Amino acid sequence: MKKFSFSLQKLKDFREQELERQKNALAMLQMDLKRIEEARLLLIDKVEEQSEQLERVCRLGSTASEIAMRKRYIVTLQQEIHMKEQLAIQKQQEIEKQLGVVVEATKDVRTLEKLEEKQLEEYNAAAGKENEQFIEEFVSGQTVRQAANV
Repeated sequence: MKKFSFSLQKLKDFREQELERQKNALAMLQMDLKRIEEARLLLIDKVEEQSEQLERVCRLGSTASEIAMRKRYIVTLQQEIHMKEQLAIQKQQEIEKQLGVVVEATKDVRTLEKLEEKQLEEYNAAAGKENEQFIEEFVSGQTVRQAANV
């Protein structure tokens, strides 16, 4: 009997490659989200630091223009934080969408794997029957030879 060969192997290989590509895309999006979150946290730290400096400058006494400049800088940092938050929300939506794509690609691969398993079972069953038939023919042939020798 010929060696087992899955009839849809090329399609399965393609789907597995596509699944890996989609997983990689998901990983890249997750890394992007992590970078955005890290940048947002750094900005928050910077706002806290600048707020403390503003408070110190106000206590020690400073010009109105310097205080106004420091306040504008803090407001600018807060706007950047807000932009990072919006970007993080958008990136999270992209991740959820990509996760759906990965789930579908995984289902496609699993379906083909199950089909391959079924074909392999059928192949093994046919091989078993072929082996049984060969053994029966071998045994019956020996029986005929023994009867002829008697």
